[in-house]
Amino acid sequence: MAAWPPTVHTMTDAVRVTAVSKRYEATGPAALDHVTMRVEAGEAVAVTGPSGSGKSTLLNLIAGLDRPSAGEVEVAGVHLGRLSEAGLARFRRDQVGVVFQFFNLLDDLTTRDNIALPAQLAGARPGVVRARTDELLDRLGIAGHANAYPARLSGGERQRVAIARALVNRPALLLADEPTGAVDGRTGAAVAQILRRLAGDGQTLVLVTHDAALAQSCTDREIALVDGRIARLEEVSR
Repeated sequence: MAAWPPTVHTMTDAVRVTAVSKRYEATGPAALDHVTMRVEAGEAVAVTGPSGSGKSTLLNLIAGLDRPSAGEVEVAGVHLGRLSEAGLARFRRDQVGVVFQFFNLLDDLTTRDNIALPAQLAGARPGVVRARTDELLDRLGIAGHANAYPARLSGGERQRVAIARALVNRPALLLADEPTGAVDGRTGAAVAQILRRLAGDGQTLVLVTHDAALAQSCTDREIALVDGRIARLEEVSR
């Protein structure tokens, strides 16, 4: 049985992206063009830009869901390019939590089981899984929906479940891809409050969003992409 919680590497930089380019077609334009950036451990960073700017491509590379055409991605001390596909899958399970715009919950699992699944896959003992799941149900205000299925939840409740699932293995890095894009304004504000609280607690966060207000309210620094290149780097003033 694998050790759990997984070992979290400690270092100054949680993410290092060095001279990374990504092309989906050999003759087409680059989705990312020679991008270099870093995120310190405990830092919350927003990646912003218009549609087609390369935001989600960058997030997928950091998550190990895709590989760059050139350059290097290092996360939590691990050079992702040196990992096999199986190694990448283990790395994502143990070190990275991802919150998707459209939740990506499993419809045939309850709230509790959706949250617990990554910890179960990581080999955690049943008692440890129950305790961590209960902690997150309480922390995110969804304990009353523990036995509900996703179809019976509101958009905001589903996103809270998705955030809890992303946090269950205590990841070194939390990635959020347009986490308020599929919910209404009031629910989006509640999700933003959760992300703000996580960042305040020291969770390393990379937030991909086109919403400038969300970036301002939840992060310490903004990286703006335009046409696959970094157009602006600046501290967020709140």
